[in-house]
Amino acid sequence: MIKALQGDITKFKVDAIVNAANHTLLGGGGVDGAIHRAAGPELLKECRILGGCKTGEAKITAAYKLPCKYVIHTVGPVWYGGKNNEAEALKNCYINPLKLAEKYSCTSIAFPCISTGVYRFPKQKAAEIALNTVKEFLPNLQNIKEIIFVCFSEEDKTLYDNLL
Repeated sequence: MIKALQGDITKFKVDAIVNAANHTLLGGGGVDGAIHRAAGPELLKECRILGGCKTGEAKITAAYKLPCKYVIHTVGPVWYGGKNNEAEALKNCYINPLKLAEKYSCTSIAFPCISTGVYRFPKQKAAEIALNTVKEFLPNLQNIKEIIFVCFSEEDKTLYDNLL
């Protein structure tokens, strides 16, 4: 089941939450900063040994003080007008976390709106890519039964609801 909910991703009781991280995986602003603050300093310690992450790839850590089991970190693309393979990179930000969640036998996963903040990806286009990618990938899923798109703003929630 795919659904969109409005709220704070750090409060969701799912098997895995996805972190819209930066390349270092060492915390930052927005979703990334909120996840690091809520998880506690142990998350930063574990992220330090991962050696960063490339755009579109994903790495998994424990969740520490968060109410989920895992944090799957992915690095979204910065929007440069759509001519630098941003759409394909954003697709990978959904496919690779789903693959990791499957590998770790997760039954539920929550995604934030990746790349739509300081990375400036157009929200409508990002939501379309997110939903289409997840729907296309559904036949490959054995364990995951629930996919939640966690929208921080009412505007984002409405966008996802209209597309769903």
